[in-house]
Amino acid sequence: MLLKHLEDTRSFAQQLVQRLPKGALVLLTGPMGAGKTTLVKFIAQALGFKAEVTSPTYTLIHEYPTPEGLLIHIDAYRMADQEELYHLGLEDYLPEARLVLIEWGKPGVFPDSLEIRLTPTPQGRQLELIPHGNTAAPPLSE
Repeated sequence: MLLKHLEDTRSFAQQLVQRLPKGALVLLTGPMGAGKTTLVKFIAQALGFKAEVTSPTYTLIHEYPTPEGLLIHIDAYRMADQEELYHLGLEDYLPEARLVLIEWGKPGVFPDSLEIRLTPTPQGRQLELIPHGNTAAPPLSE
């Protein structure tokens, strides 16, 4: 799927939150500047969050309360060992959160996840949905 404009990203985020189950684990991958945090912002807005969404690069985890439940936003870019997230309580978040989004998440560490890979192109951002483990990719319209 090609996201040519910010409105395309906003529309994708709205479709995604309607189709992902409670507690879904989503990995956001792609190079620096691909739009991962922007996608998180639009997902938060689609869930009804009204305040500012920022990258948790230095704090590691941001929690955003939404009318649909807690949105967890994790930035694993600086983590040498992403498995440490399990020791920090990731498994406790999953049943309680509406969604858990991990920027820079590695599919090998999070085997039951949906990976959203963003790749900048001259035309916009190419988006791929890659299910891992027991996770199915939600049906989305182009």
